[in-house]
Amino acid sequence: MPQGQPTVVPDDGLTTRQRRNRPLVFVHTGPGKGKSTAAFGLALRAWNQGWPIGVFQFVKSAKWKVGEENALKVLGASGEGGSVVWHKMGEGWSWVQRDAQLDNEQAAKEGWEQVKRDLAAETHKLYVLDEFAYPMHWGWIDVDEVIEVLRSRPGTQHVVITGRNAPEKLMEFADLVTEMTKVKHPMDAGQKGQKGIEW
Repeated sequence: MPQGQPTVVPDDGLTTRQRRNRPLVFVHTGPGKGKSTAAFGLALRAWNQGWPIGVFQFVKSAKWKVGEENALKVLGASGEGGSVVWHKMGEGWSWVQRDAQLDNEQAAKEGWEQVKRDLAAETHKLYVLDEFAYPMHWGWIDVDEVIEVLRSRPGTQHVVITGRNAPEKLMEFADLVTEMTKVKHPMDAGQKGQKGIEW
């Protein structure tokens, strides 16, 4: 397998193996298509390694049937790779009894509280916080708190956050930031999303 060579070797006292296995925070942001798609591609790699995966969809409606959800749930139940747990804010967080009564801001906060509990318990090896940039951008979730929780998370838990308008502080903190830029999109020519491409 090709393994890229770093351009810089920091003087941090870590061995090459320790540095390689350091847990990472990813941010996929920008106006272009593909932020969640890239995160779910990462989840496929994690599943193949046998990692437990937790997906938290913070904005998408329960009515949206995301193809990756069905595929990853089937893979998670197959017994061959890692386990997959999938939560959607739009259909009500499964751990909240009163979820149908929560407004979007409160529901986002409940989701973040569960992510914090799972990180503290080292429940998953990979967390996909899909569209989590939005609650931070809208001021529902405190960015400084997110950074501090991620900085102090135990073990080797990787976290990927998607969504437009990711806060600058979060991007400065993250280990890997990808900004999807839109050059051209079928919607620009009046074409709506289609099966197999958008969902």
